Amino acid sequence: MKRTREEVDATLQIAKLNAAELQPAAHCLAFGPGACAAAGDFCLLELEPALCQQLEAGHSLVIRGDKDERAVLCSKDKTYDLKIADTSNMLLFIPDCKTPDQLKKEETHCNIIHAEIFGFSNNYWELRRCRPKLKKLKKLLMENTYEGPNSQKEKDSNHSKYTTEDLLDQIQASEEEIMAQLQVLNACVIEGYWRLLEFDYEMKLLNHVTQLVDSESWSFDKVPLNICLQELGPLEPEAMIEHCLKCYGKKYVEEGEVYFALSADKICRATAQMLLQNAVKFNLAEFQEVWQQSVPEGMTTRLDQLKGLALVDRHSRPEIIFLLKVDDLPEDNQERFNSLFSLREKWTEEDIAPYIQDLCGEKQTIGALLTKYSRSSIQNGVKVYNSRRPIS
Repeated sequence: MKRTREEVDATLQIAKLNAAELQPAAHCLAFGPGACAAAGDFCLLELEPALCQQLEAGHSLVIRGDKDERAVLCSKDKTYDLKIADTSNMLLFIPDCKTPDQLKKEETHCNIIHAEIFGFSNNYWELRRCRPKLKKLKKLLMENTYEGPNSQKEKDSNHSKYTTEDLLDQIQASEEEIMAQLQVLNACVIEGYWRLLEFDYEMKLLNHVTQLVDSESWSFDKVPLNICLQELGPLEPEAMIEHCLKCYGKKYVEEGEVYFALSADKICRATAQMLLQNAVKFNLAEFQEVWQQSVPEGMTTRLDQLKGLALVDRHSRPEIIFLLKVDDLPEDNQERFNSLFSLREKWTEEDIAPYIQDLCGEKQTIGALLTKYSRSSIQNGVKVYNSRRPIS
């Protein structure tokens, strides 16, 4: 049954509303025959303007997550948590409903518009920007690291390998965030699959390069790609030699020739990891001596090159250093702090900062994280941080 103008005016009068203060057109709503049945078939999603513009431009939004993971929504470059927001107001799905702006543009003279309710909901999905969940990416790639073309693993086809599409299916992050993290991890594509080099193999490649630089008396700031490939090609695949140069240097072109400027900090850091990975703890003074002797001549080792890789214990006698990689710590904020405080009761900001820097959101600082997850005190004139909760 459709309402007439007179019935609408009578309803306005009962409600004590002045028709002159309202839009001239009135929507008369009625539930369609399948509205109740269809109520659970739809979800409402609240989007920020930038995401709406991406959809309108033809881009896609993807929901990612395995059965045991909380779902996230990913655009091309950002990741969002999905959370259900309940509302006390019933939200109606009305395909033919017109907004006041649309009515003004159409200049309609029909002041009664009959619209059918297609469905309804009492909640909607809202998005909250979150850090991409990238810990799983390294875990997957570490299942089958690359040890060189002649290794037994390469002859065995049973080991896991992942293409870009495979990673997009399994990692809760946007495509741009995943590709950026693959660069951070120094991953490379081998025969169509993303692979991480076994650390010993990576060091073998780096050793070939540094020995060639030394024998040719080149500057580490100007290592020619073509000559490297010619000289080292018989020893290792050229693609691996070039990948090693990319991992430890910066590519540039001069007079048509491709060169790499090798990073002393990266080479010193990798050398330290090689020395520390087989020792539970290392006498700091002895380590610094061996470390300096192990790097190429002309490079200088410094402890600040090891941020997020190794930790120094100044309270031990003698002072010691041991491997502690930020990559191996939990991804969740509280779990990360629990892990750090179980390892060491009190931390200075200088020591803990490299291990929580990656937890900072877009507008979050290390100081804000420390305030939330720790309490501070002064010890021997130095501010230190300990856990807010007991650590079992």
